[in-house]
Order: sequence, then C-alpha cells, then structure tokens
Amino acid sequence: MWVAFAFGSAIFAGLTSILAKCGIKKTDSNVATAIRTIVVLIFSWIMVFVVGAQGQITSVETKTWIFLIMSGLATGASWLCYFRALQLGDVNKVVPIDKSSTILTMLLAFIFLREEISLLKFICVVLIGAGTFLMITRKEQEAPVEEKGHSWFFYALLSAVFASLTSILGKVGMENINSNLGTAIRTVVVLLMAWVVVFVTGKQNTLHQIEKKELGFICLSGIATGASWLCYYKALQDGPASVVVPIDKLSILVTILFSYLVFHEKLGRKARIGLILIVAGTFLMLVS
Repeated sequence: MWVAFAFGSAIFAGLTSILAKCGIKKTDSNVATAIRTIVVLIFSWIMVFVVGAQGQITSVETKTWIFLIMSGLATGASWLCYFRALQLGDVNKVVPIDKSSTILTMLLAFIFLREEISLLKFICVVLIGAGTFLMITRKEQEAPVEEKGHSWFFYALLSAVFASLTSILGKVGMENINSNLGTAIRTVVVLLMAWVVVFVTGKQNTLHQIEKKELGFICLSGIATGASWLCYYKALQDGPASVVVPIDKLSILVTILFSYLVFHEKLGRKARIGLILIVAGTFLMLVS
C-alpha cells in the first residue's frame, strides 16, 4: 500500500510545481510560499481530525518533536528556495535539479538510517545524476545565460539539499507518530518560518497587490502540496526512504507534461535522453 501512496505523492507534487509557477508570475515567491502554507496547514489539520489522531499530540515523545521541528525547518528552507528558483528559471530546468535530492537522500539514508546501497542502487544513482545533468544543460547552446539564470540554479540546488534533509529527518520523526499528525505539526513550523521570512524581507506590504487569479493558483498549489505531503509521509512511514523518495521524484513526468501544455516549454533531444535516464534510474530503484 505504501507504493500507492508514494505514486500519489508524485502526481500531486507534479501538479504543485505547475500551479505554483502560474501563481508567482507577478507575486513575490516568499509571499506565495507563506500564503500556500496556510492552505497546507488547514488541509493537514482537517485530515488529523478526520482520522481522529488529534488526541495523540499529548503523547508525542521529545525526540519526535525535535525531529519533526527540524524536518519542518528543512522543508521551509527547501520551499523558499524552490519557489524562488521557479520564479527565476524554466520549470523544466528547476524541477530536475530539485529531484536530484534523491541521490543525497540515498547517501544520508545509508549513513544515518543504515539502509543498504546495493550495486543496482549505485547504478540508479549514476543514471539519475547523468539524466539531471543532461536536462539542466539542454539550452546552454541555444541562448546565452543571463545573470538571472545563475541565480535559479543556486536556489534550485539549495532546494534539493534541504529536501534531502527533510526526507531523513521526517523518516525519523514519523517513526512513532501518526503520519497525518506528524505532517500537521511540521506544517506549523513551515508556516512560522515562511511568514518570518516575509516580514524580515518587508514583503508583507505586497499582500494587497496580489491578483485574484494568481491567488487562486497559489491556493490550489497549497491543496496539491497538502495532498502530496499526506501521501508522501504515509508512504515514508511504512516504506524505506531510499525507495519512497525516488518514486516521489517521478513527479517530474507530471510536471514536464503540464509545463509543455501550459507554458509550451519543449524538451530538446538531450533533455529527452536525460528524462529517460532519470525515469529508468527511478524504476530500477524499485526492484533493487
């Protein structure tokens, strides 16, 4: 069953990227992140009450609190970097870098969770890494890279690093707690962090300037994120992090499909080969 939840997470995560991109054309990415986190928070706590897990909050262990808070901070940092990267760069370039967090997650899972890395898993890492490289270099010869282009890469890379930390910290934090309750607690941390960033950067004054259309897309991306999270952490609670994370990263297929339909972003020959390598590496991970 955890495999089904992992694939559900991938589908909703893929939709999140497209909806978010539509909502941050004119809206500051930090403000958009803070607003959508409110939606995710409401969504996640509704699920807590639906499954009747709210009573467990008084029995949560100190270790669990610590790892959930740390996971929430890592998630907040990853979100802020990811949506800034989306605002600055093409979806088809940003998403592959973010999804490369699979490689670092496997390494951290080996070091801290003692999850083994077989020869086949190592081959998968090579395939995913090579595929990511091909996808992000697809337009290097088509047009000169503007200075803004270097910024999106930096933010996308940071997003991947924090995302990998989120997976490991979340895996430990979810061991002795209902996954819905754990997700809701983490979201509170993300919400606080996101709004602190908004006020520190002085962007709270731009809230009234957000267009209704973009606000709608931001809220929809929050709902998609909430659904993705609930599926992801349910899968992570029952399955190995080194397999759940790669399945989740298949959201790149959904994202690329909709980026073509919505933004008309096309993949070149090199990028298509890269995408095939990423998908092949991910599927091999399932049988390794």
